[in-house]
Amino acid sequence: MKSPAAARAAGARITAIINASARQGGAVRAEWLQGFFSAHSALEVEIALARSGSEVKDHARAAAAGDSELIIAAGGDGTINAVAAELIGTPKRLGVLPLGTLNHFAKDLAIPLELDQAARIIVEGRPVRIDAASVNGRFFFNNSSLGLYPRMVAARQRQQQEGWMKWCAWLPALWQTARSYPVMAVRIQSGEREWMRRTPIVFVGNNRYELQGWGIGSRACLDGGLLHVSVVRQTGRWALVRMILYSLFGRLETVREFESLCSEDLRIETRRRRLPVALDGEVVVLNTPLHYRIHPRALAIMVPR
Repeated sequence: MKSPAAARAAGARITAIINASARQGGAVRAEWLQGFFSAHSALEVEIALARSGSEVKDHARAAAAGDSELIIAAGGDGTINAVAAELIGTPKRLGVLPLGTLNHFAKDLAIPLELDQAARIIVEGRPVRIDAASVNGRFFFNNSSLGLYPRMVAARQRQQQEGWMKWCAWLPALWQTARSYPVMAVRIQSGEREWMRRTPIVFVGNNRYELQGWGIGSRACLDGGLLHVSVVRQTGRWALVRMILYSLFGRLETVREFESLCSEDLRIETRRRRLPVALDGEVVVLNTPLHYRIHPRALAIMVPR
């Protein structure tokens, strides 16, 4: 395995960036992927193992500046975000090997979750261009949120530092966040429309999320050229639980405390000068106000034919 600089110098036409800490094991998957491309493609593949989020970004920058025409992101949604962000506006194509737990991005693009089938899509699929979204210049490809979710992620990370496993850590994190039940005052501007709300959560999607039926939480397309913002009006804890239950049964749009709209750009103001913001499941702290934009057809990616 080569360093980012060595991978760039080698001039491989395919670079695969594998999150070595991903759920399904980076080193084993690297060996498998090398064998797969040897058997199914005449193209040389350069494997780059990343053992941290910063290494994923380093490898992605090197690959974006190098000669590879196809860059493979092997990992969860956070890994895919880091790699895809470096390819925005370039002719380079992204290939996805979903190795995470939830794999929302792959599911919405109908990319199989089985590794061999996903790899075949990279070799035999077709390239399309999809939208990207950004907030204050930081890209995301699934969604961004303010309020409850970033707080839960921070609480989960504290539990993990104390020795909890990731999924087990969500339970005390959810309890801690629900007990404090933070509510923030926001001003949301979209063109001539303006909302003033007190809310526990603001959700912004890259393209429209389904809010009804069994497909709730998924996206029918990623090239619609719109952001999808949803807000929960201030309500009590039990009303929020009721809303979650309604969402599980695909009836979220029937809840009167729930509001949503679609727009090409948004401006969100709060009283705080800096705010934790979740981007594809990873939390960053950004200066306010928050400027959200859609970037139509900004990313080339391999999908099923």
